[in-house]
Amino acid sequence: MADDTQGTAAPQPANAPSMNLVGQYIRDLSFENPGAPAALLAGGGNPAFNVSIAVGVKKQNDEIYAVELTLNAKANREETILFNVELVYGGIFRLKNVPEAQLSPLLMIECPRLIFPFARQVLASVTQQGGFPPLMMEPVDFSAIYRQNLAKLAAQGGVPGAAAAPAPEGEKLN
Repeated sequence: MADDTQGTAAPQPANAPSMNLVGQYIRDLSFENPGAPAALLAGGGNPAFNVSIAVGVKKQNDEIYAVELTLNAKANREETILFNVELVYGGIFRLKNVPEAQLSPLLMIECPRLIFPFARQVLASVTQQGGFPPLMMEPVDFSAIYRQNLAKLAAQGGVPGAAAAPAPEGEKLN
């Protein structure tokens, strides 16, 4: 006889840690194509790209956090800027019963990892709509960025355990 509980999840204790993505948003989007249309018509070698990413966390209330990725991408050929794009893409996360020691890694690694593919798609779409091939960023190792930031804090004589808290409002970690 088949088990009647097959296919159903076991009930979670009321105080089990949980994380939910409540929503996603674009806070800022800027695309500059200063040489259009001439830059689109001119041939030439492959452009040089400079791409940077930063993660910021803003606590909204006891359970809600806004995690924002700031992506900056610039393409130029020799001294000519082809395009410059800035995107601030965010996710609103509800965290319940997460131990304090796990809060910072969750907010600075897992939350950005979840929203990055959507931000990357916006960046690719905008560059394509600007007349260029879509800019497809490589996957980002948010864990490595987090470890680098912890090492920077330690080297600057940061308070032990201070990195366990989310970044203060407006602070961005690269």
